[in-house]
Amino acid sequence: MTTMTKQNYRGVYHFSPKENWMNDPNGMVYFEGEYHLFYQHHPSGMTWGPMHWGHAVSKDLVTWEELPIALAPDEHGMIFSGSAVVDWNNTTGFFEGQPGLVAIFTHHKEMPDGKPAIQRQSLAYSTDRGRTWTKYEGNPVLEHAAYVDFRDPKVFWHQATNRWVMIIACGQTVCLYHSPDLIHWTFASEFGEGIGSHDGVWECPDLFPLAIDGDPANTKWVMLVSIGADPAFVEGSRTQYFTGDFDGEVFTPDEASRRVRWLDFGRDNYAGVSWSDVPAEDGRRLFIGWMSNWMYANQTPTEGFRGAMTIVRELSLELRHGDIVLVQKPARELESAHVQVLSMNEETVHEINTRLSEIRLESYELVAAFPRGKSAGFKVRVGVDTETVIGVNGETEELYVDRTASGLHEFHEHFLGHHTAKLNVQNGLYELRIYVDRSSVEVFGQGGQAVITDLIFPGPECTGLAVFSEEDQNLRMSLDIYEVKPFAEQAKK
Repeated sequence: MTTMTKQNYRGVYHFSPKENWMNDPNGMVYFEGEYHLFYQHHPSGMTWGPMHWGHAVSKDLVTWEELPIALAPDEHGMIFSGSAVVDWNNTTGFFEGQPGLVAIFTHHKEMPDGKPAIQRQSLAYSTDRGRTWTKYEGNPVLEHAAYVDFRDPKVFWHQATNRWVMIIACGQTVCLYHSPDLIHWTFASEFGEGIGSHDGVWECPDLFPLAIDGDPANTKWVMLVSIGADPAFVEGSRTQYFTGDFDGEVFTPDEASRRVRWLDFGRDNYAGVSWSDVPAEDGRRLFIGWMSNWMYANQTPTEGFRGAMTIVRELSLELRHGDIVLVQKPARELESAHVQVLSMNEETVHEINTRLSEIRLESYELVAAFPRGKSAGFKVRVGVDTETVIGVNGETEELYVDRTASGLHEFHEHFLGHHTAKLNVQNGLYELRIYVDRSSVEVFGQGGQAVITDLIFPGPECTGLAVFSEEDQNLRMSLDIYEVKPFAEQAKK
């Protein structure tokens, strides 16, 4: 048996490249029946290196087909993060009679003699559904004389002002620009001074409207900003969000944005942004993140590949006890990939564990509910001296993931940890939805109001599963478990 077989940490239902390094998701766009996912890719190395845009497509957000590399470094530098849009009305002049895809990305050029690198924004376009790309001969289209960090453009069409808008990371702030054609850009405003977390460099922003509780007459704009790892903070890289208003030029934060709000309370959901051009009849804001952390991303113990994406999530805004909360729920398409293996309704911990003792699973979805005020949860990927504990502290009403015994961890001193998120409970039940895979857990509490995403590295023999209650063995819990099938089996359907 090879080492690769012994320690296969490639997710059964999480996208990762066939080989070598991957980080930030880029250029997500829906076009002609396909969801495109580009990503930062080092095609010849297992650690961060000369960045290309890797490429995968999916028709269902579950099964992904990896395509040839879309964009490679050139005389302007490496291909850093960015976005892609459908140019429906040929504002660029790149297309004749039909809409096409335009990628807007950062060219990163290293400079000699220790001088700072230069980061500028460039374009590429495709007339064949993203299969081949032509770089714009006028690249770069946007540069800045002062900012050393000037990268990760996210572009969208702003209907009210009838023009394109770009949000871009500028060190410790974001800047907003607008353009009639994606080529000529005008500075509009800057946001970030004196607000939010500045524990690391700002990266990979996004900006989009969401209806509160599904009411289109009551809408706020959401801004995502990822912050890079800083050795001074053991949390490493993570993502914050702001809510407010946007008039096409200026983002005005609301009062709730005066406090720091995290998108995810785990350690391994970074640089996530949303898909462009999801059809209006669908109406969802779809999101995916890079499932790692810059604190240890180059050192995780995978073989042959390094880096994976989270499951695709649906973002929404909900009013919870007077607070507007950004909610994440697994994309509904994931339900087509699972098969139910257990369903128990208000059974005791003892009764559930009797059934669970017969089950061995590696990759699955778990849906549970139990009474508010009780401290209980699950031990997943259990083996000899190995377990990942996922539960609720009923006294503090906190969701938590404890990976201090989750498997391999020696690759970084700060990998071990106990991560918590406050629950905003609206009824008498704690509600958990947990996705477990070969090297990850993604936990959604109270319908996605509190989310924790964490990598874990248990051995392949660690397939045990148990429920626990800290005070009451007669605690009754409802539980459904679904095995999630590998991509190859899903594709046969």
